[in-house]
Amino acid sequence: MRTFFPSESCKESQLNALNPQSWLQVERGKLSKLPSNSNSNSSSSSSFRSYSSIESLIKVPEPPILPFYKPVDYVEVLAQIHEELELCPPQEQSNLYLLQFQVFRGLGEVKLMRRSLRAAWQKANSVHEKLVFAAWLKYEKQGEDHISDLLSSCGKCAQEFGPVDILAQFPVDGETSTHETISMGGNKMSRNVSFKIEDEKIVCDRQKISSLSAPFDAMLNGCFSESLSEDIDLSKNNISASGMKEINEFSKTGSLGEVPPHLLLEILAFANKFCCEKLKDACDRKLASLVSSRDDAVELMEYALEENCRVLAASCLQVFLEDLPNCLNDDRVVELFKHADREQRSIMVGPGSFSLYCLLSEVAMNIDPQSDKTACFLERLVEFSENDRQRLLASHQLGCLRLLRKEYDEAKRLFEEALTAGHIYSVAGLARLDYIKGHKVWSYEKLSSVINSVIPLGWMYQERSLYCEDDKKWEDLEKASELDPTLTYPYMYRAATLMRKNNSQAALAEINRVLGFKLALDCLELRFCFYLTLEDYKSAICDVQAILTLCPDYRMLEGRVAASQLRTLVREHVENWTTADCWLQLYDRWSSVDDIGSLSVIYQMLESDEAKGVLYFRQSLLLLRLNCPEAAMRSLQLARQHASSEHEKLVYEGWILYDTGHCEEGLRKAEESIKIERSFEAFFLKAYALADSSQDPSCSSTVVSLLEDALKCRSDRLRKGQALNNLGSVYVDCAKLELAADCYINALKIRHTRAHQGLARVHFLKNDKAGAYEEMTKLIEKARNNASAYEKRSEYCDRELTKTDLEMVTRLDPLRVYPYRYRAAVLMDSHKEKEAIAELSKAIAFKADLHLLHLRAAFHEHTGNVMGALRDCRAALSVDPNHQEMLELHNRVNSHEP
Repeated sequence: MRTFFPSESCKESQLNALNPQSWLQVERGKLSKLPSNSNSNSSSSSSFRSYSSIESLIKVPEPPILPFYKPVDYVEVLAQIHEELELCPPQEQSNLYLLQFQVFRGLGEVKLMRRSLRAAWQKANSVHEKLVFAAWLKYEKQGEDHISDLLSSCGKCAQEFGPVDILAQFPVDGETSTHETISMGGNKMSRNVSFKIEDEKIVCDRQKISSLSAPFDAMLNGCFSESLSEDIDLSKNNISASGMKEINEFSKTGSLGEVPPHLLLEILAFANKFCCEKLKDACDRKLASLVSSRDDAVELMEYALEENCRVLAASCLQVFLEDLPNCLNDDRVVELFKHADREQRSIMVGPGSFSLYCLLSEVAMNIDPQSDKTACFLERLVEFSENDRQRLLASHQLGCLRLLRKEYDEAKRLFEEALTAGHIYSVAGLARLDYIKGHKVWSYEKLSSVINSVIPLGWMYQERSLYCEDDKKWEDLEKASELDPTLTYPYMYRAATLMRKNNSQAALAEINRVLGFKLALDCLELRFCFYLTLEDYKSAICDVQAILTLCPDYRMLEGRVAASQLRTLVREHVENWTTADCWLQLYDRWSSVDDIGSLSVIYQMLESDEAKGVLYFRQSLLLLRLNCPEAAMRSLQLARQHASSEHEKLVYEGWILYDTGHCEEGLRKAEESIKIERSFEAFFLKAYALADSSQDPSCSSTVVSLLEDALKCRSDRLRKGQALNNLGSVYVDCAKLELAADCYINALKIRHTRAHQGLARVHFLKNDKAGAYEEMTKLIEKARNNASAYEKRSEYCDRELTKTDLEMVTRLDPLRVYPYRYRAAVLMDSHKEKEAIAELSKAIAFKADLHLLHLRAAFHEHTGNVMGALRDCRAALSVDPNHQEMLELHNRVNSHEP
């Protein structure tokens, strides 16, 4: 959703920033061919630069105002939520988990977001909330239907968030009334009564009918004239003879038979009019069981709201929510949600109004963040907010939408409301509005005031940098990166500035800094543009192919040109590779741990008639290594679709199941594949899954046997190197160091570079620390992505060299947490408690990591800061509620709480 909210101040300037008409011609397929000589110098009149200036190519848009909840101290908020969850009544828990979900969303923690949603679903106290959170989880898992199919093929039900049995969630109205025959004026009333409807009479048992409701009892047994009549005319009560016959039958049996829907609706209205609660409940349930399509739900929801039928309303709601996001493209559905008043919402969604409209707003924003329906849902979200935390989220999100729609006064009011409710991040929106209105100084002062009043965060300096120039801007962006290295805008701005100054080497080094640990599409696109201006088309084609691997529909240059079109243009200036060339290139890049380069080669190979299943599988391995799990899963699915045989397909199915946490089922697929054909990949999968899942030490011999079987099968050196590496790891765990060393050496002979790490471990276990250090140095020299190698080498040297290596790790990949923990532990050993805690806090500010929080909690406990320790324990348990050591520390600290 981040891309949906560009900053308003930059949006207007962007339209003029990228103006060369040549790029409009690209869209129409009319751009003249680029120069064929990729080595031509920049002065060539036919060079690429003649079509697009450096300035327009490397324009960096300002960072968007994100429509997320971003508290200044997320640890404090998570701790508060955890404490409230321990103390609150059950009916409040789901909304607290929803708030926790919003905190994790602001941090970009997808797995933790889903876990919070799952907890909200599990703790839902009403059927309506259960429907909402089940639908939300299903929406978050879009595209994962194939996993359910695979689990079904293994005989395991995967419908965790499938349709709820609505009827079972509502208690049956079992109250019945019995009335004795009453004498009026000494005359005993007749046992039967006839109801006349038009020309037909329906004979009913007086007492059976009177038991349907108090009004009928009063009519037939009380002081009304009908109590003495044997014939009563009901022709003006909107009930047909057929309907009355069904009511008569119900009065005798207590159940409705096979009644057509139109008659059920008629009986429902009649039951409501005469307060026949049991009859109404029966109609409600019967109609609810008939809702099977969106059309049914639209029609019947109107009756449900009109007649106060909660079972039917819930059944219709479930159909709508199961059909997200598609149902929001149906105006009839949108109108129902938009115009429901308080009473109708109570019928439709019970106590779940906020959670429902939170979900609807989310889906609508993803469809179109500026649409009227998105605005309406967010307006309702603000209306249904019950506390400050809900209010600040809703107001901020609606403020973002108003800013997008250039409704500046309304946006200002909403951002101010969110700020008043405690959402400091909304000041970024207010600053943008001041800037749009020509008050740049006010924008700068607003951000400076925030920076001076709270513990500053990276985004604050990033935002302030937008309102200053030259050295001040640079200083703010450096500070932003120091406080939060996950922010991509500072790297992109610095790189673009350096490129404009013709310092291309420094520009590439700067953008490579962030791409070394965060594969962001906008950063890849910027580097692609750098390569275009340098006429380095080989590197440019590499980046655009990596982009297309991650996002096949990606559009570049402010969304004006499809990445695939740019690739077509650039490819004309790159030498075509044969199949053999591609395999050699892949082998070289894989061996040098150049994951982006490897992705690009595989993308190119997929255009040929190569075995696509194998290539998509390799692609998925690279994407997992690059921490792109969604793209990796998409590649695995494609591998399955393009498998050349049944046994190959079973292997890919096994990996899909394994990667989604279904290890047993993954093992089963591997075994099925082996029964058909003994293949490298089937044995490798079985060995990998077994080694990872079994706690039994004796299974090591089985894993060794499976990997040996794999190595006997036909495969290429890339995969055999991985198998040898894994086999070496098993031997190390079994203390068979010589066998392990042989495996690693053989892996290195076929250029499996990562085997240096395993061999280093063998040296270390043989008390050859210098040999281990030297082995890791070889890996560092060979690997293009080597932050993990520096981290591992730090274990094999003295303290000073360790500190140096870990400083390098933090420069290369600031998201790796071990260096912060190590430095903090060293400081603690030196009795520098404040500095130790500060070192951990630096990383915690931008990364919600259990181990960092655990260590800081322990430090707080050591220094006697019970409240600080308790806060970190609670926040850590929000990240992992079942972490045993954390639970023990929490219980210990909690017992000391004043």
